[in-house]
Amino acid sequence: MAARAMARAGLAHAFGHCSFRENDDYFWVCPPLPMGCIPAGADNQRVAIREPLPEGVLGEVRIHQYLYQRRADVGAIGRMMPPSIMALSTQGLTPMCRHGIGAYFANYIPLWHDPRLLRNDAAASALAELMGDRPALVMRGNGAVVAAASLEEMLTYSWFLEDSARIELQIRAAAFDPREGLLNTEEIRDRQVRTPDVFRRMWLHLTHDDPESSAA
Repeated sequence: MAARAMARAGLAHAFGHCSFRENDDYFWVCPPLPMGCIPAGADNQRVAIREPLPEGVLGEVRIHQYLYQRRADVGAIGRMMPPSIMALSTQGLTPMCRHGIGAYFANYIPLWHDPRLLRNDAAASALAELMGDRPALVMRGNGAVVAAASLEEMLTYSWFLEDSARIELQIRAAAFDPREGLLNTEEIRDRQVRTPDVFRRMWLHLTHDDPESSAA
């Protein structure tokens, strides 16, 4: 459901994947298909967090492995290609915090400067280290990674991230001074509302027409 929702929301196209943690040793990743094409009832793939990727699992799923290794707080991860994030990243930019939804990322989203696919453990480990404990990381010309406590939170943050990039692009397209209009520390703190209802409402919004939503 999360994978299909990401595709319907325009956060991913033919490429991308998402996962959720089972326990300290394993996680489940969606099938290696375009996320919008994953049929109802399809089997996810079980992956060991600290072992080589099994056959048939996409190479960049190692990003999930290293984030789960490093962060006990993470229960779900999304790898996506949002268009506004992509446009900003080609110029070495990530969204600044300009509206309430952007508050969840404060005024710093790390940028991974290498546009190549992450197909080795050293690069995946370095990316996880750069991301630290933040909810999102942008990859130059290569989309983004979002990590959160649950699938609901991950899907919510993914949508919030792209909305923040949309606002950033509009501000710059209008030739406003990009140094103006940023939320301050107190405003960011007060807008970072993390009650379950926030994430549940966005989950329902993004999955309401999913073929499996009635069983969720």
